[in-house]
Amino acid sequence: MQVNCSKCSQPIALTDNIESSDGRLAHTECDRPQTLTPEEGFLIFVYCSEHAVAQCLSCNRNYRFEELAAGLFRRHTNMCPRCGTDLTESVRAHLFGCAMAPSEVRVRAQEVREAAQRLVKQSQQARDRSDVLIREAEAVLLERQRDLREAMSRRTTS
Repeated sequence: MQVNCSKCSQPIALTDNIESSDGRLAHTECDRPQTLTPEEGFLIFVYCSEHAVAQCLSCNRNYRFEELAAGLFRRHTNMCPRCGTDLTESVRAHLFGCAMAPSEVRVRAQEVREAAQRLVKQSQQARDRSDVLIREAEAVLLERQRDLREAMSRRTTS
């Protein structure tokens, strides 16, 4: 069972950026759930502005961050300027492995990403478990209702 965003009700994927909203998971930006976090963008800007950060496999080209295209009204970012492929995951992978960024920064960025993914997985597991418990409770309730009807019919026929 999928966990849905508490703001937009759309499913939350493991690659989405999330936050806690009133104790429930939500997209950081519902209209752009997989975009780089502000922290990731900042790190790319600070440590990677002088070299290529993304590779488009379709075009077989590498791009620096400022070369990546943004869609109409910046709804989609980190797009290949030639074919329009979303290169966000390529940029993120670069950040986690870039030798120009201090190792502690790379490790911490990766840990934050992994923690968010664990949270989504745990929420999905909890939701699956609660769904099982609800179904079990419903089955018990139906059985008890059937037992009650049978007991009532025995009392009225005796």
